[in-house]
Amino acid sequence: MFKRNISVDQVKQVIGSGEAIAEYSYDKPYPSCLMLAYVDNRPIHIVLGKDEENERCIVITAYEPDPGIWEPGFKSKKS
Repeated sequence: MFKRNISVDQVKQVIGSGEAIAEYSYDKPYPSCLMLAYVDNRPIHIVLGKDEENERCIVITAYEPDPGIWEPGFKSKKS
């Protein structure tokens, strides 16, 4: 996250206002989701684990999606 110049505040913005674009309900040890938000016009993806039992979320990774891999809008990967 820090190597990619994504701050804690930016991660919080994505979690607070982002859109879940993929659900990974079978991930272990917790189900997770891929979130997308634009922070200062910069697209940011966050994979977030959901520990429902303890009512917490775990940030697994945060990155700026690569336009060479993702469709415009960054909601789905290119075929």
